[in-house]
Amino acid sequence: MQRHPLIAAVSLGLFAGAATSTALAEATPLEQQLKDLESFQVIAHRGASGHAPESTMAAYELAYEWDVDYLELDVQITSDGELVVFHDDTIDRTSDGEGEINDYTLEELKALDTGTWFNEENPDSADTAFDGAQMLTLDELFDHFGHDARYYIETKSPQLNPGLEEALVETLEAYDMIKSGRVLVQSFEQDSLLKVQELNDDVPLIQLVWYYPSEEDDSRLVEWTGVTPGPAEITDEDFQEVADYAVGIGTNYLYDGREVIDADFVKQAQENGLPVHVYTINETEEMKHLMEMGVNGLFTNYSDRLLELVE
Repeated sequence: MQRHPLIAAVSLGLFAGAATSTALAEATPLEQQLKDLESFQVIAHRGASGHAPESTMAAYELAYEWDVDYLELDVQITSDGELVVFHDDTIDRTSDGEGEINDYTLEELKALDTGTWFNEENPDSADTAFDGAQMLTLDELFDHFGHDARYYIETKSPQLNPGLEEALVETLEAYDMIKSGRVLVQSFEQDSLLKVQELNDDVPLIQLVWYYPSEEDDSRLVEWTGVTPGPAEITDEDFQEVADYAVGIGTNYLYDGREVIDADFVKQAQENGLPVHVYTINETEEMKHLMEMGVNGLFTNYSDRLLELVE
């Protein structure tokens, strides 16, 4: 795979040195977005989901009010071809319905209550305004925030969502989210990212990875989809293969309380042109530790805690 020229230019230091101010003045919005990834990013995981029902307008409005860098979301496709903002493959956990999300039309999903569960499980954060919250469409989210926000979008379970990438790219283009530097697209599935790239090679892509102990040897870490070797075995060439299509890497930090990445992993990824974003970090001490390791951003349900540290 050939690295996209825009990614290559930024990673080679297009904006570095004495020409920085001139380069920035001439940078396109998309180039500026990629440059911004070198600094620390606060990524609101499913919105302010520690304080409001995940993936609802209330959660995204709160995160937006806090001025986070990215609103993070998952997109899936309904049985009638509409893009909805929802994480799980089934609707049981965060709605009053049951079954697989893809079996429902948008109208049927809109009839569900995706807010009351939060009040029941989080009495300290409960708000009657959350009751009856409707599932969001991607169009509704874009219509609400427009280009005033940046969006970090995961193609969720692409094998269960045929046509997801085509529908997503079409929507991103319709709202001019790509060249305006408003969106990152992430996925654990490399094939999904490559499909997005085929559809529009300007879309900045983030390769998600998940490291965990091998079943054969629990002292050895492996990656869920095999897109890279484990952190102890990963080479510059492995990172370069990811950098051929992606502008960053998103990784877990812990597995069952065990650290799976360290400062050397972060540094090596960055030296190969891949900013490192870590998910999903909610405790202040872990936030501090990862910031000291030099990561480029954190996904969190509690953006308020992270913003206090950044400020």
